[in-house]
Amino acid sequence: MDALFYIGLIFVLGAFAKWVGYKFKTLNVVGYLVLGFIIGPKMLNFVPQTFVDESGLVIDLSLSLISVLIGANLKYDVLRAIWKHVAVVATFEAVFTFVLIGTVLYSMFSYFDFGLSLHYRLAVSLLFGALASATAPATILAVIHETRIKGRSSAFLLGVVAADNAITLVLFSFVLIIASAALDVKTNTLSAYFSIVPVLLSTLLIGISGAVISVWIDRVFKNRRSIKTTSTLGMIFIVFSLSEYLGLEPLLASLVMGVVMSNLSPKNFFLVRREFDHHLKEIIFMLFFTLSAMHLDMGFVASMPWVVLFYIVFRFIGKVAGVWLGARISGTSQVVQNYLGLALFPQAGIAIGLALSLQSETGFGIMAPIVLNVIISTTMVHELLGPILTKRALEKISAEEPPG
Repeated sequence: MDALFYIGLIFVLGAFAKWVGYKFKTLNVVGYLVLGFIIGPKMLNFVPQTFVDESGLVIDLSLSLISVLIGANLKYDVLRAIWKHVAVVATFEAVFTFVLIGTVLYSMFSYFDFGLSLHYRLAVSLLFGALASATAPATILAVIHETRIKGRSSAFLLGVVAADNAITLVLFSFVLIIASAALDVKTNTLSAYFSIVPVLLSTLLIGISGAVISVWIDRVFKNRRSIKTTSTLGMIFIVFSLSEYLGLEPLLASLVMGVVMSNLSPKNFFLVRREFDHHLKEIIFMLFFTLSAMHLDMGFVASMPWVVLFYIVFRFIGKVAGVWLGARISGTSQVVQNYLGLALFPQAGIAIGLALSLQSETGFGIMAPIVLNVIISTTMVHELLGPILTKRALEKISAEEPPG
């Protein structure tokens, strides 16, 4: 059957999943994930494995847009009064979660016999640690839109989310090098560590250059909103694919592009973003999350339920404790110390995207399915409970005291 048939099937059934979500007041992402698992090759097989294996273009397209939108939340005019607090809190919660998850899961893999060698235990634990740092910006945005809570509290939260996702991308890049070195005893680990520096600098340069070119093109088109949207989308895809072709970090390049565009030309990028929100976002999210869930193999999850449980519990602890420590050190208000960590519970797009990217990495054939299946299955929990915790935290923070 032609690929267009399966995309059409996802659209039609995705519309029903969204309708069910409205009825039960759950986020669309949950419905899309459940739908993808049910109709995918591991269950009803309405969509065959061949289509899933060849869906890389759709996944990359979705991730490039999601990354740009994350970066767009780091706007100087919004965060200028609180950026130091945002930076400290985001760094502490991301790094603390990384260290905690990595340590706990390494200890667990050593205690339970999963048949993994020492090097594999180290590599997979570090990968889980890096992925645990990420937070779902789409979920946070959905809650802010629903609650209509604006001002410094929502700006502070969005700033932390954008910053911790940027940190996650850098951590993941480092971990890939460490994991590759751990799995290949012939690798010069020290030189591998230093090789990440030119990669990151080149990635930043690609993202900044793409943003500057895109802003210049937008100014040529002046008030032609639809043309601006088309050209901006084109530059986003070029930056992502060029970064991937050059062996750089496409997600980080896209995120940097979003940061620069939203600050260099906020009015033009706002118009483009509004067009995206109105016409493309739901389609992209529907395809991305539905296709992602088709990789889920419950056999993997059932074989290691403790990994799923420990990941959820200790990621929550890491976020809450990391925010408390960072907020306390930076002198942020007591209410932020106590509640902001709850708001960072959701996890979806970036974590799934990074886990998916492992499938094409050389030498990760054994652990890539483990990581992906755990991340997708835990996303169900994170996206069901996350909005409740985020809403509660936002209400407490905005009611008692604005951060900063």
